[in-house]
Amino acid sequence: MTLTFKPQWATVLSGLLAVMALSVTPAALAQTKIKMVLNWKYQGPQAWFFLAQDKGYFKAEGLDVEIDQGEGSSAPVAKIAAGAYNAGFGDMNALIDFAAKRPAEAPVAVYMIYNTPPFTIAVKKDSPIKTPKDFEGKNIGGPANDGALKLFPALAKAAKFDASKVTISNMAPNLREQMLVRGQVDGIFGYINTIWFSAKLVGLDPDKDLRFINYGNHGIDLYSNAILFSRGFVRDNPKAVQGFVKALNRAIKEVVANPEPGMDALMAREPLLKRDLEKERLVATIKEEMNHPEIARIGLGDIDTERMKRSIGVVVEANQLPRTPTVEEVFDRRYLPARADLISKF
Repeated sequence: MTLTFKPQWATVLSGLLAVMALSVTPAALAQTKIKMVLNWKYQGPQAWFFLAQDKGYFKAEGLDVEIDQGEGSSAPVAKIAAGAYNAGFGDMNALIDFAAKRPAEAPVAVYMIYNTPPFTIAVKKDSPIKTPKDFEGKNIGGPANDGALKLFPALAKAAKFDASKVTISNMAPNLREQMLVRGQVDGIFGYINTIWFSAKLVGLDPDKDLRFINYGNHGIDLYSNAILFSRGFVRDNPKAVQGFVKALNRAIKEVVANPEPGMDALMAREPLLKRDLEKERLVATIKEEMNHPEIARIGLGDIDTERMKRSIGVVVEANQLPRTPTVEEVFDRRYLPARADLISKF
C-alpha cells in the first residue's frame, strides 16, 4: 500500500521545514574551533573568558572556543607559533622579541587588555635592596616564562645597573613567594597583583611583609598582556577573529559592571579557589593594569601607535634583537569593535 500526503499536509510540512531552516543560524551550522591558552592558572582576572563561554557569546559569533590554563605570560607566544594553539592571552613584549627573530611564525596581537606595566620585583620589607642598583650581587628568582623576568635586561638598561652581576634562579610558580620568605632568593619576579595575592594565599601581608620595585617607576612604560592569534588563523579566519574580540569585549564590559557572574563562571571551573580573594585580584587588575589614561582617548583594546613604537624600541635595544618589528607586525587593530563599543573609563 502506498501512502501519500494530502495536499494540505504537504503544505504544512513544507512550511514547517522552511521555518526550521530559517531558525538554524550560521553559528549553529558551522562553528569555527579556536583553541586558546591563558597566561596563567585559573585566576579572577580571567573571568571574562569564562563568562563569554558560559553565556554563549563565543557561540553566537560562530565559535567553539576551548580554553586551557597557562604557564606564564610569555609562554603563549611560542605555543601559538608552534601550532599548539590558535590563540592566547600573553605578553606583548615576548611577542615583540619573537617577531624580531622569527617574523614569519610570530603571532599577532588583536586586543590589548593590560595596558599599564605590571612588572615588578618583590623583596622582603627588611631587605637591603632599595633600588634596582641593589640587585647586583643578589639572587632573584621566578618562573622561566615570567614576563618580568624576560624584561629584566630592559630594566637593567633603563635603571643603569649590571644585569650580569645578578644571579637568576628559576622555580615553579607555586614556590615563588615561599622561597622569598625562606631566604632562598633575595627577590622574586612577577606581576604586581600576581605576587600580591599569591602572598596572601601563603599567609603573608603584602603591605607589611613585602616591598615592590616596579618597572614602571624606572622608565619601563610598556604594554603587557594582549589577545594573540596565529598569523595563519588571522589570514584564513578574519571573521572568527573579529567575532572572538567582539564576544570578549562584551564579556569584559559585563564583568567590569558586575564581577559576580564572572566569578561564578571562574569558580565553576576551579571550586577550590578562594572566591573573595580572586574577586579582589580581579578588581585590582582592572584598576591597576587595565586603566592607563590613554583609554579615555582610544578605548580599552586599542593601542597608542607612538607608545607602541617606543615600547618596541625599548625591547629591541635591551635584548639586542636582530631587527625592529613594525607596529603593524605585532598589533592588528582591524578586528576591534567600533570605538563607541570600547571601554573608556573604569
